[in-house]
Amino acid sequence: MAASLADPRRAAEAAARRSYGKLVALLAARGRDIAAAEDALAEAFAAALSDWPKSGVPDSPEAWLLAVARRRLIDGARRRKTRDEASDHLVLLMQEAGDDQEADIPDRRLWLMFACAHPALDPSIRSALILQTLLGFDAVAIGSVFLVQPATMGQRLVRAKQKIAQAGIPFELPQKEDLPERLDAVLEAVYSAFARGWSDPTGAHARISELAAEGIWLGRLIGDLMPGEPEALGLLALMLHLEARRGARRSTDGDYVALSAQDTALWDHVLIDEAEALLHRAAKMARPGRYQTEAAIQSAHAARRLTGKTDWQAIAALYDVLWAMTGSPVVAINRAMAQAETSGPAVALAELDTLATDARLATYQPYWAGRADLCQRVGDQAAARDAYGRAIGLEHDPAVRRFLQDRLAKLAVN
Repeated sequence: MAASLADPRRAAEAAARRSYGKLVALLAARGRDIAAAEDALAEAFAAALSDWPKSGVPDSPEAWLLAVARRRLIDGARRRKTRDEASDHLVLLMQEAGDDQEADIPDRRLWLMFACAHPALDPSIRSALILQTLLGFDAVAIGSVFLVQPATMGQRLVRAKQKIAQAGIPFELPQKEDLPERLDAVLEAVYSAFARGWSDPTGAHARISELAAEGIWLGRLIGDLMPGEPEALGLLALMLHLEARRGARRSTDGDYVALSAQDTALWDHVLIDEAEALLHRAAKMARPGRYQTEAAIQSAHAARRLTGKTDWQAIAALYDVLWAMTGSPVVAINRAMAQAETSGPAVALAELDTLATDARLATYQPYWAGRADLCQRVGDQAAARDAYGRAIGLEHDPAVRRFLQDRLAKLAVN
C-alpha cells in the first residue's frame, strides 16, 4: 500500500461513486446474498475511513475495499457455521477471496442486473432492486421513480432480498434464451438511472450527474449483448436524444430553458444522428415498444433542428400510442401537454382533471407545473396560482424553481 496525499474521505467517496455497484456485484456473485454484500461493503468503507488517514490511500482503493469486504463476508460465514449451508457458503467465499486482486475491477453489474430480474421475484420489485443494489439509490429516490411511498418501497426491497437469500437465486448471467423475459426490468432500471442523472444538467452533484453517463454505458452493453432486441436499441436511442440536449437546457446565466425555447445549435448533432440510426434499426425489426415510442417522440422534437418548427400533431399521436401501451399517469400528463398544442388548453386541462384523484400525483411536480400552465392559458388565474405554488414547493432544482416563480410573479402582475 502506497502512502498518498489524497484526502481519505474524498478518496472513499470517489471509489463509491465509481465502483459501488461493481463491488456489490462481485461480492454477491457467488454468495447470493445482496444484503450481506452491502453490509460487508459498508464495513469496508468504515474501515477505510479509519485506516487510510493513518496509512495512506491505497494505489487501488477498489481492490482494497473488495479485499476487506470479502474478509468480512468470510467472518460472517464462520459465525453462521452452525447453519446447514454454512460450509458450502464459506468454501465459495474463500475461493473468491483467493482470486488475484486487480486494480481494474471488472464491470459485472450487468450480470447482477439480470439476476435481480429473476422470474422468481415479483415483477414490480425487480427494477427497484436493481436501482438499489447496483446503482446506490435509496428508498426515497426509488419511491419517487415509481410513485410509491419510501417506507412501502423499503419494505418491498427488504422482502425481495430475503427471498433471494432464502431461495438461493443464482447471481450469474442467465442463458441467452432466458434474457428476453428479464429484459424489461433491466431496461427500466437503466432508464431510471439515466433519468436521475439527466435531472442534474449542470453537474452540480457529481454522483447524480454521473448516472446519465452510466445509463448510456449500460445501454450500450445491453445493446451489444442483445442486438436483436429492438427495445434495447430504442432505450439507447432515447437516452442519446435526451443527452444531446444537455448543453441547451440552461442559459449562460444558469437559468432553466424549456425545450421549446432551446437553441438547436447547442444540441449535440452527433448524438442525435446516432440515436436516429439506432431508432431506424429498431423499426426494421417491426416489434414496437415503449422505449422505441419514447425515442420516436424525442426524434420528432429533434426534427426542429431541420424544419425550424415542432410537429405537435406527430408528437400527440405518438403519446396516444404510448398511453395505450403503458397506462402510465406520467405519460398521461405529457400526452395532455401535447394535446394542448393540437386541441387547445381546455381539452388538455380536461385530460388532467381525469388524473386528479390519483393520489400518486399529489407530490409529483410535473403534474402541478403542467396544470398551472394550462390553467393560466385558459384564464383561471386563481387555479394557476394554486398550482404554481404547489409545483414550486415540490421542485428541488433551483433553476426550475426560479422559472416557476417567475411565471407565478408574471401571473400576479397580470
